[in-house]
Amino acid sequence: MLKEIEFYLDELYPNPKCELNYTKDYELLIAVMLSAQTTDKRVNSVTDILFKKYDSLEKLANADTEDIKQIIKPIGTFNKKSIFVGEIANYLIQNCNGTVPNDRKKLEEIPGVGRKTANVVLSNLFNYPAIAVDTHVSRVSKRLGLAKENDDVLTIEKKLMKKFKKETWARRHHQLVLFGRYHCKAIKPECNFCKLNTICKYQK
Repeated sequence: MLKEIEFYLDELYPNPKCELNYTKDYELLIAVMLSAQTTDKRVNSVTDILFKKYDSLEKLANADTEDIKQIIKPIGTFNKKSIFVGEIANYLIQNCNGTVPNDRKKLEEIPGVGRKTANVVLSNLFNYPAIAVDTHVSRVSKRLGLAKENDDVLTIEKKLMKKFKKETWARRHHQLVLFGRYHCKAIKPECNFCKLNTICKYQK
């Protein structure tokens, strides 16, 4: 079953990549933080404005929270996230010499940064083998029997790390995200066209 899943993911997404737009390390960190409970497309639309207006860590650190709030308002939960933007910028300047640290523990000490965000950043910026479990990865994993229905995100992450080879973790993460985003959707998944529908619990 696992081979079947891997083969299909490779067929659908031979070169999977993060869909968040960024040109600097801290831009990715902030974008991933902003992406919680919203879409990458919507995040890209607000960061395009945010990072052009505040084009350095120093400017973000000193930006008016109310202005940031207005810019990121379309993504939801913007009150808390607008505060995190400034706190992340300040933290990186004061504690990390203005660069995103290549260290999980240090990353998770940054305001607004949890395990999932750290995994995405480590994987994309530093080629660190990691599987970040977001809503898409969680849903797909449960439907395909890679995890149980009541598993939390950390349990799912550990199970996926056991099932997939370490050198493919980052790749599988991106593939599962894209598969969940465009095919195995929460509402109206494209089961009729899916080559995994015979092993899918949702289809059954």
